[in-house]
Amino acid sequence: MSEGSIAAPRPLELTQDEKAYAGLAHALMISTWWIGPLVIFLTRRSSRFVSFHALQALFWQIIFTLLHVGGMLAMFGVMFATMANMPKDKTAEQQFPTGLFLAMPIFWLVTMGGFAITLTLGIIYCLKAMRGEWATYPIIGRWAARIVNS
Repeated sequence: MSEGSIAAPRPLELTQDEKAYAGLAHALMISTWWIGPLVIFLTRRSSRFVSFHALQALFWQIIFTLLHVGGMLAMFGVMFATMANMPKDKTAEQQFPTGLFLAMPIFWLVTMGGFAITLTLGIIYCLKAMRGEWATYPIIGRWAARIVNS
């Protein structure tokens, strides 16, 4: 070794517990939404690997929850707008609620698509975490890496 060089630190080997908790964060988000990843993130902050994977699962669940709530608010907005435009007297011909007829299936499809994405992400990234990979979600992974590395 030359006089001016410093040996790079050897990367620490991940323990089985770290791999298990990181995988569990992804698996729990399927059934507990944001609660499971949050508990793992708060209890295992000493491990950068576990924190990184738990944060990714937590961020995805926060985004999905916000989209779900936004979709529900939009659906209720359409429902109330449809009710407000209905004729007041009983003798008038009843209108077909076109807005609600279109909003409900779209909301249902988006919600089921979100659940399918959550299931897919949970399974794939659980397996990757259990193998010890620093696998990142698109976009969200960079946010989690910045927070963990800061």
